Amino acid sequence: MRGPNWVGDAVMSEPALTAVRRLFPSAEIVLLVKPAVADLFRGHPAVDGILVYEDRGAHRGLRGQWALAITLRRHRFDLAILFQNAFEAAVLAFLGGIPRRYGYATDGRRLLLSHAIPVQAGAKQRHQVHYYLDLLRPLGWDQPAAAPRLFVSPDEEAEANRRLATAGIGEADFVVGINPGSVYGGAKRWLPERFAEVADRMVRDHVGGPGRPVRVVIVGGRGEEALGGSIAARMHATPAVLSGRTSIRELTAIIKRCGLFLTNDTGPMHIAAALGVPVVAVFGPTDWRNTAPFGDRHELVRHPVDCAPCLLRECPIDHRCMTGVTVDEVYLAAKRQLEAMNDERGMVSEQRKQDDAEHSSLSVHHAALRGVTVFLDRDGTLNRDMGYVKTPDELDLLPGVSEAVARLNRAGARVIVITNQSGVARGFFTLADLDAIHAKLRAELAAGGASLDGIYYCPHHPDDGCVCRKPQPGLVERAVQDLGVDPSGAYVVGDQTPDVELARRVGARAVLVMSGPSSAEALENLKSEGAAPERVATSLAEAVDWILDQARSRQPEPTGSAR
Repeated sequence: MRGPNWVGDAVMSEPALTAVRRLFPSAEIVLLVKPAVADLFRGHPAVDGILVYEDRGAHRGLRGQWALAITLRRHRFDLAILFQNAFEAAVLAFLGGIPRRYGYATDGRRLLLSHAIPVQAGAKQRHQVHYYLDLLRPLGWDQPAAAPRLFVSPDEEAEANRRLATAGIGEADFVVGINPGSVYGGAKRWLPERFAEVADRMVRDHVGGPGRPVRVVIVGGRGEEALGGSIAARMHATPAVLSGRTSIRELTAIIKRCGLFLTNDTGPMHIAAALGVPVVAVFGPTDWRNTAPFGDRHELVRHPVDCAPCLLRECPIDHRCMTGVTVDEVYLAAKRQLEAMNDERGMVSEQRKQDDAEHSSLSVHHAALRGVTVFLDRDGTLNRDMGYVKTPDELDLLPGVSEAVARLNRAGARVIVITNQSGVARGFFTLADLDAIHAKLRAELAAGGASLDGIYYCPHHPDDGCVCRKPQPGLVERAVQDLGVDPSGAYVVGDQTPDVELARRVGARAVLVMSGPSSAEALENLKSEGAAPERVATSLAEAVDWILDQARSRQPEPTGSAR
């Protein structure tokens, strides 16, 4: 098997490696990979041996590649599976005399493959775990995708604990891993000062739980030592800085020791996910649909912008996809991850106890709405409708809004604002003004422990005939493309007729809140047309009560629960 070159890609290919072992249980399976990936998979049960492709050493240039091809010939392999798409992978398998050569028909290598597998339609919208597994379908693999797995030996774990102990981190401490770098390029890096602030807040707030001191370890590859040091210098707490000071095996063992891992979209992100460590990942220029941590147990934080995903190594403009991600958003995502982890362990936070006491008749298990999306209108639903909100100072949240959104967050729902803002086209305010208004909206929600997964707006005039002005579904379609949400079974909450009509068009359930200046008129019109919403609520808080109650009614009663 020719494995991928990058560590993250290699981790995402692990389910396919395991599938090959199951397809050929008695075969001798050898993995050909570059040195870093070779270290990652040493001792993996799916692999009998590893050939190291020394592309910067013995196998450099045409002479080195010919020497590698001769090595392949000596092994007399029967079958080659090329998870790497490059032309050279097919050349090596061909020159290595391997009779059966399976690989995707990409990069002009079709004639070099005995079995050139066409890339399936829509592959760019699917996760790379599926991409690698689909290559095995012609060989008979027909099972669903499992999550990637990596393995650390007891000796490696013990050595990691000893190393952390020298930095003052005890075995009873709760360890937060920070991975601020990216060998791919600076465009994928969130701001160092924001990593530092999130880390300090986690230490200060004792997120590990009562009696568990929170310690921070900063990791990274070679060349990222200065980056790790700059974050440490910005922190009030004293972290352990291991950037550039670990091998792949040592890094893997250190990550396994973490209780939470905060990271950019990089190889260590996938290592953490494959080890079962809860991950909070900041995504910017890369496509989360392809390379997010696999599974639904991890949190992504994104600031959707029109130019992303661009896949560029360096941002040619203002890095808005990353600068738009706030400290509050990442911190709240981390807290949600820890709450979910504690719930799985049977632990209930004091905040949850208070919520259950206040809403005992409506309480739902954490993550009851995981996978469910709630689309919220803005003016008249979240804030007072003044005709046009032209400046941040004019934004005035309605009573109970932050608490209502926070309850949706805790229940695991994706919360997205969709709003018509024709004031831009009318010249009442600019796009920069609107961005500032939305920044204040996020800040005020964050102050109440709430966050939004996205804000989408239509800046066009009603006469423009655009596809994004509600009730047209364009804004929802953008959210589907950017965030991968499923509008079927979603909820649309708003105070106007277009909100209810939008819900019908996208297959969602409509909730009309009576908090807008013309909500009563909208309700009468909808009733007269036989198009009443599924629910009418006096406020967003009451709308959330109903949404959570709907979720509760669909869940089995927890064993031993008290009513």
